[in-house]
Amino acid sequence: MDCIFCKIANKEINSALIYEDDSVVAFRDLNPQAPQHILIVPKKHVANIIELDDKELAAHIFVDVVPKIAKEVGVADSGFRIVVNTGEEGGQTVNHLHVHLIGGRKMTWPPG
Repeated sequence: MDCIFCKIANKEINSALIYEDDSVVAFRDLNPQAPQHILIVPKKHVANIIELDDKELAAHIFVDVVPKIAKEVGVADSGFRIVVNTGEEGGQTVNHLHVHLIGGRKMTWPPG
């Protein structure tokens, strides 16, 4: 499989990880949309949120990892946005589930 996020998770591609455990890795987005823009990526390949059938992994990402990283990068109190793009029309550019944690500035709607 030629998945860049699998390669990062398996350490085949060097990346400055800001978080890692048995299930996920997290690193800064290469094209940040805010001062804090972190990608949280499962180590096992899951194409998108539709294919995520592991409730423990989903809970781990959203209940354990997101709050921990938000606190570590200083956006837990001020606020942040979580984005999960799914499919081509949803803006997903890498076909491996990844959660964007975006903060450090005032978020607007629509995004931009």
